Amino acid sequence: MKLLQTVFFLSALTPSLVAAQVLDVPFQDDVPTRTLLIPASKARAVVLLFPGGGGFLRLKDDGSTNNFHTFVRSKDLWAPYGIDAVLVDTPYDLGAGSRNLRSIRNHQQRLSSVVRYYQEKLKLPIWIFGHSMGTVSVTEFVNGGKDQAGMVAGVIVAGTYRTASIDSDVQAPVLAIHHLQDGCANTPLSTSEGIIKSRPGTSVAQFISMDGGISEGDVCGSKAYHGFNEKEPEFVKTAAQFILKN
Repeated sequence: MKLLQTVFFLSALTPSLVAAQVLDVPFQDDVPTRTLLIPASKARAVVLLFPGGGGFLRLKDDGSTNNFHTFVRSKDLWAPYGIDAVLVDTPYDLGAGSRNLRSIRNHQQRLSSVVRYYQEKLKLPIWIFGHSMGTVSVTEFVNGGKDQAGMVAGVIVAGTYRTASIDSDVQAPVLAIHHLQDGCANTPLSTSEGIIKSRPGTSVAQFISMDGGISEGDVCGSKAYHGFNEKEPEFVKTAAQFILKN
């Protein structure tokens, strides 16, 4: 593991500076997976954030990015809830639509290496949170078998991609969030609802809809309702409360 840079920001919990870290997670003999850890004071859990589209954040050595994904815009909002947030980048374009590479072995092994790395580093319950195409990454991960699903404390999906689903034998808590005005054809409200309705009666599952905010540009973009634009505080609060409750 190579620590590339330390970035400082003010935590809402304490007047002292908290260090955000750019960490490259080793992956076999291939290019490492770059991540940005935004720690909380006395954290109780960690959430790994998997953006949609091609998955590219192109995180720089100082932790900055030109990507305006909702996870980037809201990355500092987790700390007040006592939750460490981790932006997970990808060295390769994962594609979009039916040609995405999120279910292939290489990507899923990368995801596993990141989960395992942060388990060992932080010794905290790990939650995986996918938005849009990122929901394919996280749902495929927990569908990968009992041992793999057991690595995470729970799953959150938002703006769920139409092909995403969670097998009935997965027992982890699941939260689905969807914007009522999401106009992206590939992320219908019914997919998020369906994931929760299909959960076994013994599991913890919840569907939360949101309204309002603003929508700009492509209806499938991160600045649209699909990306919960101007709804970030409520978006994070909803997910954080579910994590802390479960």
